[in-house]
Parts: sequence; C-alpha cells; structure tokens
Amino acid sequence: MAQEWALWLPEQALKTLRYGGFYTVEIQPGLRVVSLNMNFCARENFWLMVNSTDPANQLQWLVHVLQASEDRGEKVHIIGHIPPGLCLGSWSWNYYHIINRYESTVTGQFFGHTHLDEFQMFYDEETRTRPLGVAFIAPSVTTYVNLNPGYRIYYVDGNYKNSTRLVLDHETYILNLTEANHNLESPGNPEQNPKWSLLYRATEAYGLSSMFPSDYDKLLGIFISDDRTFQKFWYLRHKGHVSESCREACKTTMLCFLRSGRSDELDLCDHLNGFAGNLARAARKTLC
Repeated sequence: MAQEWALWLPEQALKTLRYGGFYTVEIQPGLRVVSLNMNFCARENFWLMVNSTDPANQLQWLVHVLQASEDRGEKVHIIGHIPPGLCLGSWSWNYYHIINRYESTVTGQFFGHTHLDEFQMFYDEETRTRPLGVAFIAPSVTTYVNLNPGYRIYYVDGNYKNSTRLVLDHETYILNLTEANHNLESPGNPEQNPKWSLLYRATEAYGLSSMFPSDYDKLLGIFISDDRTFQKFWYLRHKGHVSESCREACKTTMLCFLRSGRSDELDLCDHLNGFAGNLARAARKTLC
C-alpha cells in the first residue's frame, strides 16, 4: 500500500503507513489531515481480544500529532472508515476523550462504513450538553443494500489566516437507479449515460445557517419536536430510497445513534429522551 501511495504521500507519512496503516499530512499551511486505521477499533477484528485499548499505539500517536498541531496553531481534519461511535468501547471512549481535549484543534471528522447519510455528535464530557464536534458519515457509492449510489461534497471554511476550517455546508448527489433503469427510448435497456443529480444541500434541507456542532445539536432537538423534519432526514439518510417511515422504537434508536459518537452510551440516550435512567438500567439488566 505504501508503494502504491508513494506518489501522494511524503516519506514520513509512508513510514507510519507501513507501520500501522495510519498517517498525517499537511495539506496547506494551517491545515493538517490525519488518516486513522479503523481496523484497530473494529468489532469484527478478533485480534483486538489481545489488545483493544490502543493497538499499534495509534491513539498515542494521534495525541502527539494533535499536540504538535495545537502548539503550531494548526487545524486538523480526521478521516477514517468506521465511525468512532461504532467501534469497540475502550477504543471509542479513549478517542472521544481525545476529541474533548483537542476540540479547538480538530475541526472536522469524516467517516463512512455505514453506506448511509448520517452523523454522530460529540459533547463535552463534564456536562454532556455542550456540542463540540460532529463526525460526518458520508453515503456510499456502492448500492449495498437496496440504495442509490451517492457521494458527498463538503464546503469548508477556506484557506485564509485564522480560518476555522469548520464544515459550513455539504451536498449529497445520487444516481437514481429507478430512473437509470427506466429508459423510455429503449425499454428493458438501462440508460448508458445516467445522470448524477443533487439530492439535497444540508443548510437548505434543514433550514440552518451553518453546519457547526451547535447547529447539529439544534437539529437533533428539531427531530424530536418535528416529526416531518425527522422523516425527511430518514429519507435523505437512505439516499432517496426508503420503503417505510421510522417511528417509535426505530426513531428512538436512530436518535440515540446520532446523539453520541461514543460507543454504547446508554445513559446519554436516557438524558436525550427523558427516561431518567430507566432505559439504561433496563438495557443493562437485559444484557447482563
């Protein structure tokens, strides 16, 4: 992999890539990208039964990178495959703690894996009410499962002195397979040059002025009080292809997923939905 990527990455990045599949690169003055190897947090990785806390010392390396960036006044965007909220608990909670510590340095987190269009929130660990980060989860180009292909374009605060480097907005484009396979000129033959189209722009779809962590926190509140907006999100989450609505238990589960970028955080879900700890206690009793 390092040999294939040598055209794009400097030698220092290739060194850590060879060691553990993670690296960091300065994109432009003031902006650094960190690429994490999320196989080291995957629930399906049975090797993590040996050490699930910090395999290959990747999180320790991340702390060193973020501290150096903080000292230099850099902003950092983190990219990876599996969203931290879906990782093994110990890894996920350590990562969440790191994001809390470097909330002023990490201004973007970008993941995939679920194939769906969604997000997960990060809050301060002391009160668990102040939003300080968002893990953006982009849709997949693959159709798995029963989905239109999709991709995401992010609009980020630009390259100027003291830029926040925060995500200002994003757009999702899809390839509508129903339309592509319904060729009026030649029934039975799919369209040879199908057109990608804009599904939505986030600020317009949800009536927000920006897409900062505080805006996403506000959006979660809207999802609870305005079911029409939540059902719109549910439709967009599936890239314009969903067969049924999401209500009651489905909606509660979805809101819990969006609320926390930290794995298995039942108490925060209680806090969100007003169950006063009863949901978490019942779940733990059932699980144990």
